Amino acid sequence: MRSPRKHMLLAAAAALLLACQTVMGGLPATPTPTATSQTAPTLPPTATDSGLQPVATVAPTPTVETYDLPREQQQAIFQELWEIIRDEYLYPDFNGLDWDAIHVEYSDRIAAGLSDQAFYFAMDEMIFRLGDEHSVFLSPEMVAAEEAAYAGSLDYVGIGIYLGGVPERQRAVIYMVIPGSPAEAAGLKARDSILTVNGEPVLDELGYPTDTLRGPEGTDVTIEVQTPGEAPREITITRRRITGGLPVPYEVLTSPDGQRIGYLLIPTFSDGNIDKLVNDALLAMTANGPLDGLIVDDRLNDGGFDTELRGTLRLFTDGIVGYFVNRQGREHLNVNARDVGGSQTVPLVVLVGPETYSYGEVFAGVLADQGRATIIGETTEGNVETLWGFDFEDGSRAWIAHDTFEPANHPDADWEATGIVPDILAPSEWDLHTQADDPGILAALAFFDGQ
Repeated sequence: MRSPRKHMLLAAAAALLLACQTVMGGLPATPTPTATSQTAPTLPPTATDSGLQPVATVAPTPTVETYDLPREQQQAIFQELWEIIRDEYLYPDFNGLDWDAIHVEYSDRIAAGLSDQAFYFAMDEMIFRLGDEHSVFLSPEMVAAEEAAYAGSLDYVGIGIYLGGVPERQRAVIYMVIPGSPAEAAGLKARDSILTVNGEPVLDELGYPTDTLRGPEGTDVTIEVQTPGEAPREITITRRRITGGLPVPYEVLTSPDGQRIGYLLIPTFSDGNIDKLVNDALLAMTANGPLDGLIVDDRLNDGGFDTELRGTLRLFTDGIVGYFVNRQGREHLNVNARDVGGSQTVPLVVLVGPETYSYGEVFAGVLADQGRATIIGETTEGNVETLWGFDFEDGSRAWIAHDTFEPANHPDADWEATGIVPDILAPSEWDLHTQADDPGILAALAFFDGQ
């Protein structure tokens, strides 16, 4: 049976198959907005040694097929999913899709006989055809991976990096290195690029990182690495089991005029520990004195759960900051302020870019709308629907676009159409710059010195 339990926004998936959201199974219930909540797609950005992949894309047809799910159960799940979309989907015109014709088409396909894998593929394909590039259907295996990601419990064999593809330069860039990992021990750092793995291209034909960095524990992998501004080099690393969760990198920078400027990077809202990690970073950065300004790097934030959005927003603002709007009505987004080391009053810059999605966009947009932050970077994608999760009796799950977001002070703003537009433009090409010459960070430091 289905049960909406959490809300989230997601847009990209790490190569574990999951999304940037997580939810628990439950009994049937009427979908109602609650603040109990991750996406996703599908996966949040997780350190899986393979890159971020769009969630709302149709996966390749499975090669290993099983037939454990009876045809009658497939029809029941399909019927329930079709009705959920008919009744709850944000766009009542289904983005121009003939939803009744879709029912006939997929019911006939199920009646003709589908393996378990083909059935789950068909359900995801059906949702993908809605065209919102956000809604997604997850098989039971993907749900399990998704829930592990939200719990902050990475568990895989690899080298311990979080990376994304740069197809225009045939490379993958490292966004983060997991502390204590083989990658860290080998000297790999954020912003290094991986050019090849065991002599083969690091990207597949679609431009996404392959899974060749993962493999049996204790085996070696040789990678060609390039640090911005340096020549490529080869490194051999021994794979081992990676556990734990994503970090929130932070440090205190000194501006050209000598100001103490904090910097922290929020990688996702799909990890249930993110708000606590941000809280801890603020405490650490202010332990030796107040900050003159704070840079919140939101450029990799692909969204997640509303609980993490609220828990992080409350560190910087207060009150009703916007509304979730759907076919049935609207619900306010209310945050209760928590000041940590002057976080409610410290001048803020939020960095955004093309990899900022979903609740990552809402986070930046709200702080700008509230007058709390200046936005620096590049315009975001514009994908701010809130997804509602519906669980089915076989353990599968659908994330369906249910709400859009309306900011409190500029209710006519349409972030889905425009994205979050920066106040100050700065490129966000991670593989071309070290932190020391990152255009966004340099622009933020200059902004603070100019105040």
